[in-house]
Amino acid sequence: MLLPRRVPLLSFILLVVGANADSFENTAIVRTVDLGGSVVQVATTFAVKALEANARVYTIALGDAEMQKTSWLEARVKGQATPLAVTDHPGSTDNGVHLVDIILPKPLALNATLNIILDAIQTHATFPWPERASQQEPQSLKYGSDLFVLSPYKTLVQRTKIKSPTPNIHGFSTPEKMEDFTFEEPVTKSGATITYGPYNNIVPSANAAFVKKYQRPVQVHFEYDYPVGEVSKLLRTAEISHWGANLNIQDEIWLRNAGPELKGHFSRLEHQTQAFYNRAASHVIPGLTLHLPAGIRNTYYYDLVGNVSTSRLRTAPSVPKDSPNKQYSVLELKPRYPIMGGWNYSFTLGWDAPLADSASWDKSTGKYIVEIPVLTPFPATVVNDAELKIILPEGATDVDFATPFVAHSTSFSTHTTYLDTTGRPAITLRFTDLTEKHALPLYVSYKVPLSAHLKKPIAVAVAFFSVFVFGLAARRIDLRIHQK
Repeated sequence: MLLPRRVPLLSFILLVVGANADSFENTAIVRTVDLGGSVVQVATTFAVKALEANARVYTIALGDAEMQKTSWLEARVKGQATPLAVTDHPGSTDNGVHLVDIILPKPLALNATLNIILDAIQTHATFPWPERASQQEPQSLKYGSDLFVLSPYKTLVQRTKIKSPTPNIHGFSTPEKMEDFTFEEPVTKSGATITYGPYNNIVPSANAAFVKKYQRPVQVHFEYDYPVGEVSKLLRTAEISHWGANLNIQDEIWLRNAGPELKGHFSRLEHQTQAFYNRAASHVIPGLTLHLPAGIRNTYYYDLVGNVSTSRLRTAPSVPKDSPNKQYSVLELKPRYPIMGGWNYSFTLGWDAPLADSASWDKSTGKYIVEIPVLTPFPATVVNDAELKIILPEGATDVDFATPFVAHSTSFSTHTTYLDTTGRPAITLRFTDLTEKHALPLYVSYKVPLSAHLKKPIAVAVAFFSVFVFGLAARRIDLRIHQK
């Protein structure tokens, strides 16, 4: 799970307080799940009451299945936009339960109340069912989750609302043996919303005993009218050039349609007919619309066959780095063929941008600081594996970087290209399960001494001088054939 590191971690002593089950009580928990394709939005509201004075660390619990699916987690106080610090709970956890601490903005007094909203993004939480579909058939998905929201505190009432994009819900699970928590219907359906609960007087549930006895898996089978796209692999290269005052970004993208696989043969006639009558199949990816940085130039888009001309770019002018008005260049891409369910399409996308739009110089440290986006946001799409390689100017020293979230691995290497002598330092970062929320900038800082700036002109001068020396020497060599 990738947690945003927006606030520095607090001390171990402060975080341990969150483990006390007598610190809070949940007067109500409401979880709302907005179903989607490869990305599912989950918002959980905790109505919290402090049972002791100066309570400040609130602990939430995630089950194993939920932990594996959650790729983004952010907490905030209801009515406020500033996110709260979210950190892993120190120490060991019970089997099947993972604890996460939320640092409240200020300590709560005894019997004080607060509403905490936990926003999460789940990836790979749905799967196509049936697994194969023809061009004429609709697309249906299944979503699975746990019935109860686990918590180390007592909960007075709890509900889970699962919202489908359409009211065409084929089926859903009905949990049994819920008499300990409710005497009403354990699940109800109203339009496109399925509600589990209310369940009352739930004891602290963040333990293996409760999970084994009461936790139930639930599934919802629903119709989905949009393509399920995922990027199986993304390789991004960001090359910083001081001589050209340029930042080059190049993405190698492996796009896949994760919807139901195409059953039977593909019919071009059927596809054109559906497009003509504006009723294209829901599980077909006809193209992409991407938001690129403002002020870009020399944009290129090609695949294995060659340059692809079926694209349209609307470029926005450059804006100052501290400007509150963010603008984007809009790029519309259309692959060579419609991407059906289970099909893949790989292509390369790149552009140049003025280095001044993303770079600055810190006079106090003598370092350059460059802002580099981790990825281009793909709407409603998950990036399974991402690799970001940052190539710094030749001779850069004192290299450091800061990421908006934790990378799975980091490595350093040397990249050598034309007119290089000792090569350029490079940083390679690897991530998994990225979404639009992860399209944040990272910052890399470094120093470039004057001697490093002179390497390239010296190399060019030596190269030209060598050519002239070779020419002078070649003129003195007689290559004619002489008769004896």
